[in-house]
Amino acid sequence: MKHLIDDGRPIFIQIAERIEDDIIEGGLSEEAQVPSTNQFATFYKINPATAAKGVNLLVDEGILYKKRGIGMFVANGARTKVMEKRKELFFEQYIITMMQEAEKLGITADQLTDMIRRGDKK
Repeated sequence: MKHLIDDGRPIFIQIAERIEDDIIEGGLSEEAQVPSTNQFATFYKINPATAAKGVNLLVDEGILYKKRGIGMFVANGARTKVMEKRKELFFEQYIITMMQEAEKLGITADQLTDMIRRGDKK
């Protein structure tokens, strides 16, 4: 598990994102058991209720599911769901913002494409 970065975002959101990162990176595969909320609480030195809020966020999204009395597990198709969610977030947070700034600066779509290709070579 990676340690949380305190960047002003709610801790439960950071817990959910860490789990998503582990799913994307292959550290947690489908049907794998996720650490318990008490394990998260101990590791991150947070309240178990805060950890549970992050885990439950992913349950609500269908990324995790609960086996009563056993724990939380990664759902089938979770990696695909997380990837789609993250791609949409990337589009909204970066691409739209970049295009708006490019428009303000008079950068054409072709120039923007060239800039992206140039950045790819670094």
